[in-house]
Amino acid sequence: MNREDFPILKNNLIYFDNSATTFKPQAVIDSMVDYYTNYTANAHRGDYDNSLKVDIQYEEVRTKVKDFIHAKSEREIIFTSGATDSLNRIVFGYMKTHLKSGDEVLITKAEHASNVLPWLELEKEIGIVVRYIPLENHIVTMENVEKSITEKVKVISLAQVTNVLGDVRPIQEIGKLCQKNHILLVVDGAQSVPHFPVNVEELGIDFLAFSAHKMLGPTGVGVLYGKEKLLEEMRPLEFGGGMNATFSSNGEVEYKSLPSRLEAGTPPIAEVIGMGAAIDYLEKIGMERIHQQEIELKKYFLERAKEVENLVIYNPDLENGLIAFNIDGVFSQDTAVYLNHYHICVRAGNHCAKILKEDLFVKNTCRISFYFYNTKEEVDELIRVLKNTKDLFQIVLS
Repeated sequence: MNREDFPILKNNLIYFDNSATTFKPQAVIDSMVDYYTNYTANAHRGDYDNSLKVDIQYEEVRTKVKDFIHAKSEREIIFTSGATDSLNRIVFGYMKTHLKSGDEVLITKAEHASNVLPWLELEKEIGIVVRYIPLENHIVTMENVEKSITEKVKVISLAQVTNVLGDVRPIQEIGKLCQKNHILLVVDGAQSVPHFPVNVEELGIDFLAFSAHKMLGPTGVGVLYGKEKLLEEMRPLEFGGGMNATFSSNGEVEYKSLPSRLEAGTPPIAEVIGMGAAIDYLEKIGMERIHQQEIELKKYFLERAKEVENLVIYNPDLENGLIAFNIDGVFSQDTAVYLNHYHICVRAGNHCAKILKEDLFVKNTCRISFYFYNTKEEVDELIRVLKNTKDLFQIVLS
């Protein structure tokens, strides 16, 4: 689907590592080149034509993001360097001043490091308690969420879709439960926002984090969504130009209103513009159509995978575009190196979810992650190569 729009696909490779980052369509590349070529200027700094055009383009993207995730206001959209930055701002810019020693935060052992390490650091700093919702066959169930809630639970922080097994969490039901119990819901949307429609209002999300580079956009930019009343109470983690209204030598400081107060310094202008072009591109295709293409590719892979001996698949029953697998008796990175010999790109390792092994009982896996520009013909080639692994170690050692 739409493969002709991606210049990199003209190279001789098969790319199945889309959960790590996605390829960029020509429209995104062109939008950034246009900024650098034709109207380069800083944002929110100048009173000349180029600068005013930058302001318009930059703020139009904020509106696109707002509409894309169905937020209420542009004031709820903060541009960051990515999902990791967004999650750190949530934890250290808001939670650090709103939680106290003994308050509990619920996560799972399947979370990405970006949704684990900040909470563990806050546990050290102010004495919150990080607890883990038990997984049932590696997935989150409402029963286990409900069992995990105590009067001390103040936050539930979960990926909407995990990055190893790809299980889709029941966020809307969890959101209702959180509202009933006065619990804040933080959602890592890095693996969901690029793949299917997300409506923060319907889901009851208080904070959402995601990155542009996983949804056809450039690296170095992402989004922090927060309900306006919560963002108003968020402490900036960076201070400098662009976020202050005035300051004086006697220490008097007045900061700007949202969203500027949380966007200090020169913003990632070209990257934001590129993210806007990516959103335009995705919406033109349709998020539901993208999701269905990924599901079809996984179903096709699972059917063809029956032809491969010694292939262990850890998430065959989860409806998503992710496949975690190993060749029995072969270290995952050896498998990845072998596949690379045939110009097939997969991810191998723990995928930044280092404590999932405590539930999965496997330390490292290979991961295939589809996107809409992948094809059944590429799956056929992968199966062909996996069926012919007799020379695997010879290739790995060469």
